[in-house]
This record gives sequence, structure tokens and C-alpha cells, in this order.
Amino acid sequence: MQGDIMNLFLEILVISFGINTLFFVYAFVRKTDVVTDLSYSLSFLLAVLYLYVLHAEKALLQTLLLAVVSLWAVRLGSYLLSRILATKVDHRFDDKRNSFVKFGTFWLLQATAVWIILLPVTFAMGRQGLQINYPFLVGGLVVSLFGLVYETIADYQKNTFKKKNPKRLVTSGLWAYSRHPNYFGEVLVWWGIFVMVLPYLRGFNYLVVFGPVFITLLLLFVSGVNLLEASWKEKYGNEAYYQEYVRQTSLFIPWRKRS
Repeated sequence: MQGDIMNLFLEILVISFGINTLFFVYAFVRKTDVVTDLSYSLSFLLAVLYLYVLHAEKALLQTLLLAVVSLWAVRLGSYLLSRILATKVDHRFDDKRNSFVKFGTFWLLQATAVWIILLPVTFAMGRQGLQINYPFLVGGLVVSLFGLVYETIADYQKNTFKKKNPKRLVTSGLWAYSRHPNYFGEVLVWWGIFVMVLPYLRGFNYLVVFGPVFITLLLLFVSGVNLLEASWKEKYGNEAYYQEYVRQTSLFIPWRKRS
């Protein structure tokens, strides 16, 4: 069983690298940013479908994991695709787009990230004879679905606000309680998935916790919160409303405004 799980981890690594390599070649040759975020979501979707169709015994846990990851991937992918189709350019890649090494490194890291984040799902899809643990199953599912809805609402509120106020930072709705509610929701999705898988972990299998830990650290300190905070400070740093917003509003975990 342990050997089968390890082989499955390797298979998902190969799939993630294969998908991202294909998209990298297309993006580099065409000098386009349109497929970058799409490939991220699509990697998750194709990987979880592969796991479920070819390896899972179709137990309730595995079916729910397929549903949650698929909903998350389709929702995020469609949102990011509509956004990039409107702007055509992702300025994160202005210094990388024309460099094979720099641009390729990004895609290499993205493929690795997909594999790491999917560790709990990959483990669960490879298990046989899963007995239902309802407290963890229901509890984790509630956390994941809450996170998915929370992230969706936050993105919708930001999108709606930006259409009317393109030069201002959204500070209302869920954004009044956290400066990054969409990322908070995304983290909940993956921690909820880990809770669903937790009862089946033994020994070294607990290392799959690195999946939700990784996405949490990634969004907080690398690709999400850190980048946006720096960008916002540059754009709005001299605005009184922004300074007050930063002073009063929690960075990540939603909380009441500070006085």
C-alpha cells in the first residue's frame, strides 16, 4: 500500500510537470500571459480527475474530494481567465516573459506547487477500504465549502467595486474585516480538505500536512499577500483612507475593525 501511494505521488508530479511544460512552451513562444493562471487551475482539475477515474475506489470521501477540488478549480480558473482576457497582460511577468530561464523557472515552481498542494488529495485517492469518519468528513467539508463561498464572494465584491471605482482599493463588504479575504477563503478550502483526510493518516503519511501548510505560507509570504501589500502601498500609500484602512483592518484573518 505504501509503495502504491508513493508511485501515485510520482504520477501526479509527472502529470503536473507535463501540463505546465506544455503551457510554458505555448506561453513563451507566443509571449502571452493569457494561459498562465488557467494552467494552474487546469492542472488541479486534470490531476484530480486522473486520480478519481483511474485510482480511486469511488468511496464517499474520494467523491467529495473530487467535487470540492473541481468546484474550486473551475471557479478560480474561470475568474482568472476572465480577468486576464480583459487586461491581456499580467505585469508580474514583465521581467520574465522574454527570458527562457526566468519564465521557465516560474512554470517549474508552479508545477511543483500544484503537486505539493495536492498531497492530501493524492494520498486519499490512493487508499482502499476507506471507512467513513463522519465528524472529520462533515467538519472538513463544511470548512472547505465555507472557504470556497467566502473566496467567491470576496472576488465578486472586489470585481464589482473595481468596475465603479477603478482607482480605489476595495474596503467594504468582506474586505472591511480582512485585507485579503479571498486568500483567507482559499486557505480554508485546503485545510478543510486536510481535515477530511486526517483520520486515515499514519506515520510518515502525516507529512501530507505540508500541502495546506505550503499554500498558507505561499499566499501569506510569497505570491499573494506580500506582493499585493507592496503594490497597494506604492499605489495608495499617500491616501488617507488607505492609511486608515491598514491601521484598522486585519491583514488576513477576518476580525472586527480596530479602533
